[in-house]
Amino acid sequence: MNFFQHQDRARRQSGFLIFLFALAVIGIVLAINIAIAAFIGPDLELMVGVTLLTAGTMVVASMVRTMQMRGGGGEVARSLGGTLVDHDTTDPLRRRLRNVVEEMAIASGVPVPEIYVLEHEEGINAFAAGYSPADAAVAVTRGALEHLDRDELQGVIAHEFSHILNGDMRLNIRLIGFLFGILVIAILGRRLLFSARFARDSRGAAPAVMIGLVILIVGYIGLFFGRWIRAAVSRQREFLADASAVQFTRQPDGIGGALKKIKALYAGSFLTADAEEVGHMLFGQSMGYQMFATHPPLEDRIRAVDPSFDPAEIERIAERMDRHAQSRSAEAEEAERDSKTRERGPGGLPLDADNLAEKIGQPGLNQVFMAAALVAAIPKQLERAAHSDEWAQEVICYLLLSTDDDVREEQLLAIARTLGSESEQQVRALRQSVPELPAEQRLPLLEIAFPSLRRRPERELLELMRLIEALVKADGRIDVFEYCLARLANRQILDALHPERVRAGGNKKLASMADEVVDLLAIVAWHGHPDQPEEVGAALTAALEKAGLDRPEEIPGLEGWPARLDDALESLDRLKPGEKEKLVNALACCVLHDGEVIPEEMDLMRVVCGLLHVPIPLLDSRED
Repeated sequence: MNFFQHQDRARRQSGFLIFLFALAVIGIVLAINIAIAAFIGPDLELMVGVTLLTAGTMVVASMVRTMQMRGGGGEVARSLGGTLVDHDTTDPLRRRLRNVVEEMAIASGVPVPEIYVLEHEEGINAFAAGYSPADAAVAVTRGALEHLDRDELQGVIAHEFSHILNGDMRLNIRLIGFLFGILVIAILGRRLLFSARFARDSRGAAPAVMIGLVILIVGYIGLFFGRWIRAAVSRQREFLADASAVQFTRQPDGIGGALKKIKALYAGSFLTADAEEVGHMLFGQSMGYQMFATHPPLEDRIRAVDPSFDPAEIERIAERMDRHAQSRSAEAEEAERDSKTRERGPGGLPLDADNLAEKIGQPGLNQVFMAAALVAAIPKQLERAAHSDEWAQEVICYLLLSTDDDVREEQLLAIARTLGSESEQQVRALRQSVPELPAEQRLPLLEIAFPSLRRRPERELLELMRLIEALVKADGRIDVFEYCLARLANRQILDALHPERVRAGGNKKLASMADEVVDLLAIVAWHGHPDQPEEVGAALTAALEKAGLDRPEEIPGLEGWPARLDDALESLDRLKPGEKEKLVNALACCVLHDGEVIPEEMDLMRVVCGLLHVPIPLLDSRED
């Protein structure tokens, strides 16, 4: 199952959840009405009022709880006692965690999520939360940091990235809202019973007690079925995420070792915080025995990734586990990683038009190595500024500075007017220390800066978006890199500010948007073959054939291409997931037509996929 199939499946499951929630509302309303009619007698006016009140309460409670979760994944992490990992942390375990998360995000082609540690949790557990990749957060327990080695931690984080990439996070948020909507009836019944206890007239309170008891019982019956629905949805997704983690890291021993350590650890994966509401989002089971467990049995998950598993291993692992061992080894481990990734280098950029869809959302270990190499090669002063809450905005401005002295001075003046003189001096200092940054490091630097950037107030982020546009237009023209960085930064900011508006796809087909598809592919073809109209025509013809569309008589030119591309991508984001798959494969066909990929084509590939909410991984010629 590839990325687009996962997205389509998540959409269908969301619709199925809405259907089940509607059935639960109808069932609870009927049960309460039947009970009231039995005790009070049939009263049409009363039953209509009860129906409206009950259904309205459940729907509104569900919507309110879902709205409360729109603070982003960090809100969920903080509610469980999570602490944000500082960019300048000196703790080797937290640095290792940050490196692993950043490498996987850059390898996957999604914004780097916020990173949290549940400081008071000794069990081994983790989760990813948020509405979309742009507002996601990844959290791990202190027990996971202290007991897992780098490979095992990488396996756990890869499992969580599978949930981010496959659209599971939005489904999890909806589950929380629906379950709360069902639970609220039981809460109201309990409060009605509590209030009746203090009534002065015990005879008059009897009906209220009976009604409260009925509502309580009906509410908990509804909750019983709600938990069954949650378990049915969650258990299969955990198996899929484990399999994706193995494919991502190509190391079954990584996630397998983490699962075995959960089995061996006295605290297991259990949390001391109340995790009932978010239990289905976690890497491991958060509570002891449950009638409807949100996760498959631990031994079944271990055997799925390690068929040779012997339960006798658990005792030996328990004897070897030392909670301080990882802290002692992390420093040397990270130093070795930096050395190896610098030796490896960033790799090549070729694509494969025939199986690109299979790589999207399912990157491999090669992409992780490439990401680690890119991050390790970024100059330290830029990396520190990108991680900093103070200077993340200035890093984005630095990336857009012109090589022309007069234009650059005009840009610096615009920065001073918008962000202040101190920011202008910081951007100038970054420019002086690193006059030129290799092209392959620019967009990864944007991804690294994003977690710090998105914590800024909305007003400042909107000002930054306007500043980015001003910096891009300072020389009166826009090149491909400027377009890509500006559009990706703006898209990520808007998605972080309004995650509820992000959609994996709509219901449109390619055939209904043929003009937009032709315009998009023609713009890409012209940038790949400047001043070569015959090559442009051949690349466009091949790409349209791949998409199942006819070539127009007249090929669009490059005049006003940024605005045209904006319009095309805004429309094409409404395509069905399966139709987006066809478009991305056609795009790869267009880029690869002459067997050579130039930086402009690769940047356009990234921005097109980014604005279509399709995470494109780093691509390397050395993949097998």
